[in-house]
Amino acid sequence: MGFLKPKMPPLPPVQPLPEPPGVSQEEKDAIAAEQREMERKRRGRKSTILTGPLGVEQEAETENKTLLGS
Repeated sequence: MGFLKPKMPPLPPVQPLPEPPGVSQEEKDAIAAEQREMERKRRGRKSTILTGPLGVEQEAETENKTLLGS
């Protein structure tokens, strides 16, 4: 190497990741219940969507009464 490019210092050694904390059965049950609740809410909203990938799926109402009664 040239004298204009300084040498890089050696990198520090990589430390292993700490062990993940254990999850109790109660915590697993709580997580599962929360996920079930989210799925239930998601299904509830899905039924309110009235359009599909090609647009509105229902026929349009073309005959409406007017204020003049015709």
